[in-house]
Amino acid sequence: MSFIEPLTLEGPRLRLEPLSPAHHDRLVDALRDGDLWKLWYTSIPSPEGLRAEIDRRLGLQGQGSMLPFAMIEKSTERAIGMTTFMHIDAANRRVEIGSTWYRASAQRTGLNTEAKLLLLGHAFETLHTIAVEFRTHFFNRQSRAAIERLGAKLDGILRQHQLGPNGSLRDTCVYSILDREWPAVKCHLEFQLSKPRR
Repeated sequence: MSFIEPLTLEGPRLRLEPLSPAHHDRLVDALRDGDLWKLWYTSIPSPEGLRAEIDRRLGLQGQGSMLPFAMIEKSTERAIGMTTFMHIDAANRRVEIGSTWYRASAQRTGLNTEAKLLLLGHAFETLHTIAVEFRTHFFNRQSRAAIERLGAKLDGILRQHQLGPNGSLRDTCVYSILDREWPAVKCHLEFQLSKPRR
């Protein structure tokens, strides 16, 4: 299977659909749940900028470097956010899971864990990747904690890695899960999903 072939990934509570312009209005509603674009340490589109962001992601898919998804909560059919396979390196069997955001009311509900189980399962079991990477801003403590809860390990910090829109310098934390670690990580994620949520 191609690394960039659009597909739907489905779990008990969540469906990851190939991103399309038809998701725009539901994703705008998700963005407004928490005013996510106002967070200075992450890059989340504003409602007004979402159409351009969808076009950008689909353009990168056309170039072979990204496979973007809209995340849909099955019980309500509401969009809860977006995620991608990005920086696709098929020759070296590596991908990054990133450019991910969730509406505020979906955070800390287990939906992120389910999404990552679906994405990591596809990466390791279907695409046979040797490593899956995650990157986030040093100051994005919530994202770093979520990545670490998955079982990813910190590879290092890229100092002054990028310039932010406000001119600040971003230190990027790079994490990964290796293929040999996947069986234990999968057991961990399945266990986390089996625990009752408050």
